[in-house]
Amino acid sequence: MSKSINNLLIPNVTRTPSDKKVDSSNALQNKGANTEFSELLKAKSNPAVNEGVSLTSHAAKRLEERNIDFDGKEYMKIKEAISKLQQKGSKDSLVITDKAAYVIDVNKEKIVTAVDKMSMNENVFTKIDSTVFMN
Repeated sequence: MSKSINNLLIPNVTRTPSDKKVDSSNALQNKGANTEFSELLKAKSNPAVNEGVSLTSHAAKRLEERNIDFDGKEYMKIKEAISKLQQKGSKDSLVITDKAAYVIDVNKEKIVTAVDKMSMNENVFTKIDSTVFMN
């Protein structure tokens, strides 16, 4: 009796019926409906399309706490520094601008942390293999 109860409560789903056919006459036709999704998927899978500097959550928090104005000009300095560092084969680098110092994961093009100019004097930067000054 327990066997029939188990079959009732937990049906056997390891087999699929062989006589069932999928009706595709009702399927969406690919007439541009998925074009936007396809383009987005291609962009996400192609790193060359997604060029840009990103921030870790730690770096975003530090920028906010230390009132560092990370504007378009600062972004372009970081982007240029990353390009130079990539050419030299750097991995983890310190980029110093007139506003702040940034520790950057060069391969991922990601800012790991940021320190404002006033706090730079007392900080020790570790686990870096290169430094670049950007004015």
